[in-house]
Amino acid sequence: MNYYLIAGERSGDLHGANLVRAIRQYDHSTNRPDATFRAYGGEQMEAAGAVLVRHYREMAFMGFLEVAQNLGTIRRILHECQADLVAHRPDVLILIDYAGFNLRMARFAKKQGIRVFYYISPKVWAWNQRRALKIKANVDKLFTILPFETEFFAKYGYDVEYVGNPLLDALADFHPKDGFRQEISLDERPIVALLPGSRRQEIISILPAMLSATRQFPNCQFVVGTVSNLPDTLYNSLLVDYPGVLRVSDAAYDLLHIATAALVTSGTATLETALLNIPQVVCYKTTGISYAIAKHLIAVPFISLVNLIAGREIVTELIQRELTPDRISAELHFILPGGARRDAQLAGYADVKKKMGGAGASERAGRLMVEELHNQQKLREVL
Repeated sequence: MNYYLIAGERSGDLHGANLVRAIRQYDHSTNRPDATFRAYGGEQMEAAGAVLVRHYREMAFMGFLEVAQNLGTIRRILHECQADLVAHRPDVLILIDYAGFNLRMARFAKKQGIRVFYYISPKVWAWNQRRALKIKANVDKLFTILPFETEFFAKYGYDVEYVGNPLLDALADFHPKDGFRQEISLDERPIVALLPGSRRQEIISILPAMLSATRQFPNCQFVVGTVSNLPDTLYNSLLVDYPGVLRVSDAAYDLLHIATAALVTSGTATLETALLNIPQVVCYKTTGISYAIAKHLIAVPFISLVNLIAGREIVTELIQRELTPDRISAELHFILPGGARRDAQLAGYADVKKKMGGAGASERAGRLMVEELHNQQKLREVL
């Protein structure tokens, strides 16, 4: 079988890589011919064995304004991707999150007679919920990773396959690095991780407020989790006035493993932080125009996956104008050891973990995809 995957950001690349490995392992265990993979993604999918057509860093635009400013680039990449898909005609197109781009690819592939699977649903439950009907019309099978999504899609008469959350797989495979604390020259004071995101706009909008808040905590050590797909010069320009703040690249799990608390940009990292049992403050800020549009459209009460899965506020969300150094400092005090909200947040994490179930999402999704494709192949042979 030939697979074509599309992911438009760092977390999608991670989950895509795990899915590639799961499909390949299941194919081998059932004595089927080796699968081939072609992808729009990143180095993790490439390391898993996919032929990388384009890196996600060329596609990772965040917010309504930034997307509008880069429409020409997005259209060009979309047309290139469509042409490449037709040229290679895979047995299935597997889309991973990245709604704006991937929903267009789903509609295109459907018209071309190419089977479409969606792994990690677009967050249509957050805004413009009737996009669920577009998914139903253009996606042959949707594999979801959040427990509340099954009930949401059922409202639109769409039967989805809940496979669990692949973050649990990534965490199950995580082995803390020995001597990591000493390697980055940390002493015995409490460590606060700063995770400002993986996109340039997130770093520019959010990291300065995080850094300013560090001045209120002389008894803590602060470490920024950076990503290698962004240039060092970006971080250098923001950290120049904070010589005491350290940084570590592409090692978020190792950093969280030794952290006492964290300041985390809204996104997948908030759930990863919760699953690693690290109290956190969720931070989010975008352009004024993007925020005004989003505020009008958002149909859910929270932005963090932790609160959405729990169905109540477990972690504090500092959004837009609330994201000030003073507010960050106040909320961080609450979740450091002895803080008024630390124990309650940890208890809330336990509820989230219970709702999510156990590891194995990538394996389940890969097995179900392979079985679905081979069952369809058998049916065509009979007909």
